[in-house]
Amino acid sequence: MLRHAAVAAGIVGLVVTMTSRDVVRGQTAYRSGQDVTPGFDGWEVNPDGSFNLAFGYFNRNWDEEIDIPIGPNNNVEPGGPDQGQPTHFYPRRNRYTFRIKVPKDFGTKEIVWTLTARGKTNKSYATLKPEYITDPELQQFDIGDFGHNNEKLRNNKKPVISVEGDAKRTVRVGEPLALTAVATDDGVPPVLAAPTRLVGRHGSWGLRVAWLVYRGSSKQVTFDPAQFKTYPDYRINSNSPWTPGWAPPPLPANGKFPVKVTFSAPGTYVVRALAHDGGLDSAQDVTVVVTDANTGAASSR
Repeated sequence: MLRHAAVAAGIVGLVVTMTSRDVVRGQTAYRSGQDVTPGFDGWEVNPDGSFNLAFGYFNRNWDEEIDIPIGPNNNVEPGGPDQGQPTHFYPRRNRYTFRIKVPKDFGTKEIVWTLTARGKTNKSYATLKPEYITDPELQQFDIGDFGHNNEKLRNNKKPVISVEGDAKRTVRVGEPLALTAVATDDGVPPVLAAPTRLVGRHGSWGLRVAWLVYRGSSKQVTFDPAQFKTYPDYRINSNSPWTPGWAPPPLPANGKFPVKVTFSAPGTYVVRALAHDGGLDSAQDVTVVVTDANTGAASSR
């Protein structure tokens, strides 16, 4: 099958304690100061014959989160510059962050995502070349190292998630906003903690749900309760699903994941509820217009 020809680019995680610059297995790792590369994670076939082009990114920093507003430094063309891509970039490799649906007659056309950070411009070219095809089986093998040799795991379905209430909210600076995600899963794969050694299986298994910032600066956003990381961090005590020994928190009986979000600066933000089972994920976004506490006006930024 074509999907077996797809190339999955893996990022090897290392349990290390780093300074601002460390040499790891012959490569230099940085906490901050590096750029971001967009990534094309493959194309999927939809039941109606159309296709999804899936994108992710690689923030070369271990710790620094970078903001790149929509515009000349963060654009998707043709049809952009805004086609739903993130403007807030978490560290390390983040896969299948957003998808662009294209028609069944897309043919040999391409869509290009361009990011400029730290004075470096990087581009990702999305096409329907056969070697870039992907599907849920390949995705969960790529992310969690399962689904390729076990029929039950192979038939894993992605979690289902929704957010109660409107998809767009307005709140004042400093005023907590209550949001609730509702998530369910098929129980595949079973709950397993992340391995304590960096061999074989990648990260933890089992449903987990976290809120994160998709657009806007995370420095201006506070979640209560605090959320675990949603990106791979293999360092000990890093509170990431890829941290050695990390296991998904017990699921609430009602399947609800409430949070209070407080913003310290006006503007327009997008916060995302992400449900992940260790191999596949689903997300729901909420746009929040944050107005000035005194004037009630939103920033133009």
